[in-house]
Amino acid sequence: MSTTTRTGAPVFRGNLYSPAAIADPYPVYARLRALGPVVRLARHRAYALTGYDECKQTLLDAGTFVSGTGVGLNPLANRFSRGTTLNSDGQDHADRRKLVAHRLTPRALKSMTENVEVAADRIVADAVARAATRGTVDGAELARALPLQVVPDLVGWPEDEREHLLTWAAATFNVLGPVNGTSVRSAAASLGMLRFAQRIARTGNVLPGSMGAEVLAAAHAGRLTLGDASALMIDYLAPSLDTTISAISSALYLFAQHPDQWDALRADRTLIPNAVNEVVRFESPLRAFSRLVATDTAIAGTRLRSGDRVVVLYASANRDERAWERPDTFDITRHDAARHIGFGHGTHGCAGQGLARLETGAILGALADRVTRIRLTGPPVWGRNNARPSSSPAGRTPRAGSPTRRCS
Repeated sequence: MSTTTRTGAPVFRGNLYSPAAIADPYPVYARLRALGPVVRLARHRAYALTGYDECKQTLLDAGTFVSGTGVGLNPLANRFSRGTTLNSDGQDHADRRKLVAHRLTPRALKSMTENVEVAADRIVADAVARAATRGTVDGAELARALPLQVVPDLVGWPEDEREHLLTWAAATFNVLGPVNGTSVRSAAASLGMLRFAQRIARTGNVLPGSMGAEVLAAAHAGRLTLGDASALMIDYLAPSLDTTISAISSALYLFAQHPDQWDALRADRTLIPNAVNEVVRFESPLRAFSRLVATDTAIAGTRLRSGDRVVVLYASANRDERAWERPDTFDITRHDAARHIGFGHGTHGCAGQGLARLETGAILGALADRVTRIRLTGPPVWGRNNARPSSSPAGRTPRAGSPTRRCS
């Protein structure tokens, strides 16, 4: 049922974050787009931006649609995310990002490329060897392996205290949804990561020469507080782990479902960068983040007031039939796949997206060298998350022990 609000926006009274909507969100996104480019989410007291143009316009206008009050849909998560680049605006955002972004520039990533590709080749070779013995490979293990090698070392987490990183990273995204069962169940793990990062900041127990070591040096020099330093380390750990694992997992699933696309990639390795873009467009690693409206404005004819909150639906924008030709078709030769907003856009575009592309591309290249076909051996079991898509075949990471993906 839909009515309109004082703004003229149609109203959606369903629950965008229900288990059913998270399990299969794309039909829900299509319903929202059919209602209009801006839709009032009655249950969540926010306005959903459903289309590509509206989402991109909002992401490019960081002065009107601000992040400093948080990008989640519950006030507790927004409060605890203070001090991150995600939860900052203007010069404050630029200063925080400057402290670490230079480690993720194209030049910095180029210096990492050989090591990442060697690691990816070793991971895939080991997986193929296991498949020769067992007949199957656990897709979850394969998707996690490279990010778990690269990201914690880059951030500088102590090598003997990494056993909870995946749980914490997932929880960090879960709590950014509305107050629901999923976010409540994730609160303890999210706070556990915060306490761990605060302890690491106090003790200085980070790898020498790492991002964390540099951030702590800045804190000791008075450029930021130790609390801000711990927030920044979380800022780059959680997205760099969780979203990259999601992208690699989605790639495995999508190429298993589309063997013609796998054949095309194996025949032409220059398609790998575009294939990564198409994976991220088709199965956006992030579902949505919100912004607060700072001044009265309008989007697509809908009037918004200062204090309203909008939800930027990345995953819906990347399937918007008004912006994409055959949006529900996975096509690694798509000429405009690079214009997706799966990694965000504008000032708050994901600083780690280059690393995510490098890791995902390295795994695909190594698989293309050794694997002729990727096949599912059973229905995949996906992890549920408020902020990440988790539909079929969305950017979700199969839980340990879930059905595997066979590489043959």
